[in-house]
Amino acid sequence: MYEYQVIPAPRKGKKARGVKGSEARFALAIKEVLNDASADGWEYLRTDTLPSEERSGLTGRATVYQNMLVFRRPAEEQTDEQAADADFAAVTAVADEAVEENNAPALPSATEANEASDAAPSVGRDER
Repeated sequence: MYEYQVIPAPRKGKKARGVKGSEARFALAIKEVLNDASADGWEYLRTDTLPSEERSGLTGRATVYQNMLVFRRPAEEQTDEQAADADFAAVTAVADEAVEENNAPALPSATEANEASDAAPSVGRDER
């Protein structure tokens, strides 16, 4: 079993002494990302280009393609409870990040949702 890490690919090259030309600078930026991940135990797997829907203006949406670097490493053995806790933390982090990025209102907690549904009047079929 493996665990995966996906990070955005660099968009521009990195300047360094003796590195000339845009291709060489870009290659240096990629090399540094790959070496940094490798030092942490991640194995480069592939690069994917994936669509991402983003805001365009006030109400419009546009599809932008993102280049992502995919890494993997052998997963450590976990108990079912540890895996569930890690999955919950990852989902929560992704949801929080999406809310921050989109400036969208946060989803109400389960307690808030229950309180709101208890306070709302119910309308039956006979009351229409």
